[in-house]
Amino acid sequence: MPQAPRPFSDAAGHLAIFHPVCDAFALLLQPHAEVVLHDLATETVVYIANNFSRRALGEPSLLQEIDFRPEDRMIGPYEKVNWDGRRIKSISAVLRSPEGRPVGVLCINMDVSHIHAAIEVLSTFSGVATDQGKPTALFKDDWHERINEYVSGWTRRHGVAIADMTRVQKQQLVRELAQDGAFSGKHAAAYISRVLQMGRATVYNYLRDSGN
Repeated sequence: MPQAPRPFSDAAGHLAIFHPVCDAFALLLQPHAEVVLHDLATETVVYIANNFSRRALGEPSLLQEIDFRPEDRMIGPYEKVNWDGRRIKSISAVLRSPEGRPVGVLCINMDVSHIHAAIEVLSTFSGVATDQGKPTALFKDDWHERINEYVSGWTRRHGVAIADMTRVQKQQLVRELAQDGAFSGKHAAAYISRVLQMGRATVYNYLRDSGN
């Protein structure tokens, strides 16, 4: 749960109205977000929700580290490293009085280390060493694989999904597949008809119309 510490130096309470905002962000993104409120009058930390950076109330804000300028409205997103080495993605909003005078800075620190760890795991499982390539014995006669790659490349180049292809586009693709020798494999026409989500008779009609 977000922490609700007593404000340290906000004696006048002019930043107390932002405490629920800090708690709301921390609660919504818990346990991955910390929200730190800085008082520009004293340049100190006055409120922390879900403290995982081990900062203390009343310590210096050190806003020069985020390149704070009074004319700013938003700073970031920017990256930081937590005390324990975790990677943090942060963004800071400059809070202003009704007259437009900057009075505080609200910083949201998002722990993204778990996301990077998940990406590394997925990359490890999904990757194939480039120097290995495809096993020759397995793929030398695999026309299924060649058709899949051809159709995938064709739809990617034309920016269309198979389910959204028009009749003309399917005719063109069948014609190009035929020109590339895709129908030389046994039962290739049946397989292509399934890939392109149409009847086998339609594939043969397209082939006949194309002169193959």
